[in-house]
Amino acid sequence: MIALQSDCLLFQLSSGESVPCSVEMISVELTGNAESLLDPEVLSHATASVFHYFKNELERETVTIGEFAGALEKVLRQLGFVFRGGVLESRSREIVETDLCLFARESADSLELFFFPRLRDELRAQLRQSPRVLRFCGLRGCVKQLTGARRWSVRCEKLQDHIVEYLRRCLTAEPEQSECSLVVE
Repeated sequence: MIALQSDCLLFQLSSGESVPCSVEMISVELTGNAESLLDPEVLSHATASVFHYFKNELERETVTIGEFAGALEKVLRQLGFVFRGGVLESRSREIVETDLCLFARESADSLELFFFPRLRDELRAQLRQSPRVLRFCGLRGCVKQLTGARRWSVRCEKLQDHIVEYLRRCLTAEPEQSECSLVVE
């Protein structure tokens, strides 16, 4: 028997045949107006998360297409998307996004001194919109800009962890945070 590559799952088709796929080989086909509703990057990250779940968390080597699709649909629901009859229709509540690099540029002279208070104020402003998901993107570029680093370092890693933990603490401290998810990338 040939060993399965460590980054692959066997996808069992309805015909009983199994096809090995890596996360990069998986393509998700959307129907209707779903393509305009769903950011391809969000779909890519959600697919990779489901793949990781089956491969690493459940330690499975084989999964059916139906199981994978069901888990992916569940993840997308948690991110605020609505499915009716198996079709993605619209967002129940918006995903509010903030570019962390913009905050880093505005705080460039004072480094971290004004960055964290402004970040907390932005999170509070976003929560007033009652979003389903708060998405903070550009974390890596933001950290490199705040530290003045050209290459990723231990100091960058520590600041990255500090920013993520700070956002988590700020979100849990806010009364408006009920049923709001936080995504930092």
